[in-house]
Amino acid sequence: MHPAHKVEPPNRDRGAVVTYAAADRAHDHQGVTQAAIAARLAALKGYHFAGEYDPSDRPSGRVYFVPGATMVGVAAANALGVRTEDDLFGGVVPHPFVATKAITHPLVEPDAAAPEGWSHGFARRVRSVVLPGFTAFTLEDARKAGLRLLERGPLRLKQPRSAGWRDQVVVAAPGELEAALDDVDPSDLSQHGLVLERNLDDVITYSVGQVRLDDLMVTYCGTQRATPDNAGATVYGGSNLLVVRGDYGALLGLGPAPAFRLTVAQARVYDAATVEFAGFFASRRNYDVARGRDAHGRWHCGVLEPSWRIGGASGPEVAALEAFRADAALTAVRAWCVESYGPDLEPPPRAVVHYHGVDVHLGPLIKYTLMEPYVPPR
Repeated sequence: MHPAHKVEPPNRDRGAVVTYAAADRAHDHQGVTQAAIAARLAALKGYHFAGEYDPSDRPSGRVYFVPGATMVGVAAANALGVRTEDDLFGGVVPHPFVATKAITHPLVEPDAAAPEGWSHGFARRVRSVVLPGFTAFTLEDARKAGLRLLERGPLRLKQPRSAGWRDQVVVAAPGELEAALDDVDPSDLSQHGLVLERNLDDVITYSVGQVRLDDLMVTYCGTQRATPDNAGATVYGGSNLLVVRGDYGALLGLGPAPAFRLTVAQARVYDAATVEFAGFFASRRNYDVARGRDAHGRWHCGVLEPSWRIGGASGPEVAALEAFRADAALTAVRAWCVESYGPDLEPPPRAVVHYHGVDVHLGPLIKYTLMEPYVPPR
């Protein structure tokens, strides 16, 4: 479905949309996708798209930022003119670790090493809606946390800043834990941390989120798909989402399946816990939630990580915003994005292509979005 978008023509005096911190990756798949999403947001707002932000040549009028990563530092964001969620597509956090999956779990001991600004309160608030696990900032704490988790079965080590299911390793025995920790850079560990989490099998990963743009709000839930990359590793391959106009009440009003209701409830608890981080705000709030079985066959479901930046689901998010802006009577759509690796890939008809080329790091790949009206099940 390609609705005729009822958007105002770009107005340079009204404002500009810019990408931010994308200059060093302008030609890779992330930078190209970031620019494509930003241009569509500009059309929705009736602004002009001014490309990468240049502080020496700031556009006139209001400036709306589309950062490639969560903005770190409230004062730094304010200095750019980013003071509320109306100023960016993404979020602002007070400390670097807050932007990563490091916040999901508690420290192994209350007095364990942690960076400035660490919140014990956040970990307490989300404990019931995340998987068993710990975050560590020293090798000693990582070892203690790992051995404690191994008493109940295999665990997964995760680099907090990585995305797309990359930079993760499963360990099932103390010797494997030691070997994995030998590969960890202590200086990187002290700065960014390491996540140690109960490993699950037969996993389904859900996406739950909400986006605000001016007078529009969209809320969604759905599932993610896995795909092999060009090296054969299993990575993120896209999301299939049910997106509604409005808030979580509107989403739940469609009567999603019990598994979706649970993941939505858990994501909302996690989102509400962000009050523990002074100065935090975001217009894009996305949460990955996993459901699977542990080594003893017990089912677990919990939030894995937040995303307060442009992400894999942003293509469907923007497609839904466009559809709802174009048709005031439309209340829900199905939107899905696909990321596939390999040569000679072609998008299907009606796809909005975000990237189609050879990434300097990942090789040939394609990224696109499709959308259709939501038809309730009978």
